Amino acid sequence: MPDLGKYAQAVLASYAVSIALIIALLVVSILRARKMKAQLNEVEGRIKSNG
Repeated sequence: MPDLGKYAQAVLASYAVSIALIIALLVVSILRARKMKAQLNEVEGRIKSNG
């Protein structure tokens, strides 16, 4: 790891926050995709049962 000097704490904290936000966005995206897929399957099931 390069020597960050007096800014090491700020840089590492920024990296930690960035990684946490990326992981949070990934989790939210996966959960939303699952919800949308379930809703789509429900609508398709209603369409097939009516047709």
